Amino acid sequence: MPPREELRSLDRRRMYEIFAPLDADERLPRELLLEGRRFRSVGRREAAGFLWLPALLLSLTAVAWMGGSAPAAIGVAAVVLASLWLFAHSGKR
Repeated sequence: MPPREELRSLDRRRMYEIFAPLDADERLPRELLLEGRRFRSVGRREAAGFLWLPALLLSLTAVAWMGGSAPAAIGVAAVVLASLWLFAHSGKR
């Protein structure tokens, strides 16, 4: 079949019935995903990620102010980080 006859088969009415023209206002799935990420609210993971350093520094300062030892500071730091980890992984995603 010559190339012109192959291209002519694309002009059939049946082709337009099968494949509807694309809607210019309809968004593509990847655009919807990007838009969803852009306007996502801050969740538990983001809050825990933002708070871990201030919470750790505050707890270590409190232990030092109260005259605690190094093992006490390490224990408090472990409890603070574990509680933030639990906070981040609990609840809905």
